[in-house]
Amino acid sequence: MLEKRSVSLSGHRTSLALEPEFWAVLEEMADDRDLSLAALVGEIDAKRDDANLASALRVAALAWSRSNPA
Repeated sequence: MLEKRSVSLSGHRTSLALEPEFWAVLEEMADDRDLSLAALVGEIDAKRDDANLASALRVAALAWSRSNPA
C-alpha cells in the first residue's frame, strides 16, 4: 500500500506516493542530517537526473539504509 504525502519543492506543492517503509527511512535520514523531511526531499530532487522523483527517493533511502545498517 502506498502512502501519499505533500511537500513543497521550490515553492510548489507536490504529492508523492511511497511505501511506508521508504517514508520511515527518509524520516530517519532527515533526522540523522538534522533536516526536515521537505528539505531532504528538496536536496534529493535537486540532485536527481532524469529519474522520477519517487524513484530517486527510493534509491536514496536504499543507499542510506545500506550504509547505515540497523
